[in-house]
Amino acid sequence: MSRPTSDVQAFEAHATDADLDDLRARLAAARLPEAETVRPATPGRQRWEQGVPLTDLADLVHYWRTGYDWRSFEVRLNRIGQFRTTIDGLGIHFLHRRSARADATPLILTHGWPGSIAEFVDVVEELADPEDADTPAFHVVAPSLPGFGYSDKPATTGWGTGKIAAAWVELMGRLGYSKFAAHGGDWGGVITTILAGRFPAHVLGIHSTLAQAPPGMTTDGLTAAERAWVEENRDFWLNRVAYAKQQATRPQTIGYSLVDSPVGLLAWILDKFAEWSDTEDSPFERISRDRILDDVTLYWLTRTGASAARIYYESHNSLDPELRVDIPSAITMYPGDAEKCPRVWAQERYRQIVRWRVPEAGGHFPSLEVPEYFVKDLQEGLTAVLATRSGGS
Repeated sequence: MSRPTSDVQAFEAHATDADLDDLRARLAAARLPEAETVRPATPGRQRWEQGVPLTDLADLVHYWRTGYDWRSFEVRLNRIGQFRTTIDGLGIHFLHRRSARADATPLILTHGWPGSIAEFVDVVEELADPEDADTPAFHVVAPSLPGFGYSDKPATTGWGTGKIAAAWVELMGRLGYSKFAAHGGDWGGVITTILAGRFPAHVLGIHSTLAQAPPGMTTDGLTAAERAWVEENRDFWLNRVAYAKQQATRPQTIGYSLVDSPVGLLAWILDKFAEWSDTEDSPFERISRDRILDDVTLYWLTRTGASAARIYYESHNSLDPELRVDIPSAITMYPGDAEKCPRVWAQERYRQIVRWRVPEAGGHFPSLEVPEYFVKDLQEGLTAVLATRSGGS
C-alpha cells in the first residue's frame, strides 16, 4: 500500500436549526396541484402513469414535516466516519470505515443518481466487520460524487465520469490504498467500469449492478428472458428517460425547482424510487420512508439538486464504446432494475466475468431494497473476484 497523506480532513455533518426550520416552513406552505387524472380502483403501477400520485406525495410531505428525524441520520453518518479532501481543485467528501481485520481489502463504493452515500449507510458496518470470521472484510470508502452531498459543486465543466474515476484512484492512494476493489450501480456502475478499464494496475476487480454492452449487439442467441430484457430496455430509452434528457440538456432549468422547492425535489426523486424499485405499487413496499427521506433531505440541505443533475450533462451516453475490462468482474442484474444487460452482451466488454447473478428480487436500489442479500452478494462476488486475481498472479 502507498502511504496515506495529510491532505485528508475529518468532517462532521450538522445542519443548522435554521435550515431545518426553513425546510419545515416550506413544506407547510407547499402548493400542491390537483390529483392526477389516472386513478385506477386498485393499487398497481398504473397509479404512477402520470408521475407521483397526489395522495402518496401529500402523505410523505406531511411525514417529512412532522415525523422525520434528520438528526438521527447525521449521527449515523458521523459514527461511520466522514472526511474531505481536495482533488484537482474540488473538495470531495467521503465515508471511510476501516476494518479491524488485518486481512481486509480496500473497497470503494460509488453511488449514482438519484442516490447518494445514503444508499450505503446501512451496509458499511457489515462489510467492514462481518460477524462471521470466514466472511471477507473490507476497508470501505464511499465518496459523494462531485456536485452531490457534501462534495463541492464544480464551477466549470469537465467533471464527467472519466475524471471522477481518475479522482477515485487519487483518493484511494491518499488513504494508503494503492490497490483496491470497486463496486457501483447507476452512474457508480459506469465509473466502476471506467476504473477497471483504465486503471487495471490499481483495481483488483469489480462488482457492479450495471453492465453496459458495446453498441451493435444483436439478439441472436438470446434466451426468451434476455429478449424480454432487451424489449424492456428499448421501451425505457424510448419512453421513460425524459428526466435524463432534461438533466443532460437543461440541468440548470430544472435545477431552480430542485433547489428552491423541497416538494418539487421530493417528487422528482420519489418518481424514480417508485419506477425503479422491485415493487407492485409503492417503493415503500421495500424501502422505508425514512431511508428515502435521508436521501432527499441530503440533497435538500446541501442544495445539490442542480449540481447533481449536471452529471448527465457531463456524461450522458459518453462511455467509450471501445473500453474493455480485462480484470475479474462480478455482475448482478437485479430483476426490478431499469436496465438489464444479457450476459452474452456484457461479455463483449467485461472479458473476465467470474460470477453472474440474477436474484429473485430487488431493483435499482438493492442496498435499500434487499440489504441483507445485497451485502451477501457483494461479499461473495468480490470473494470470487479476489480469488481469481490471486490465482492468476
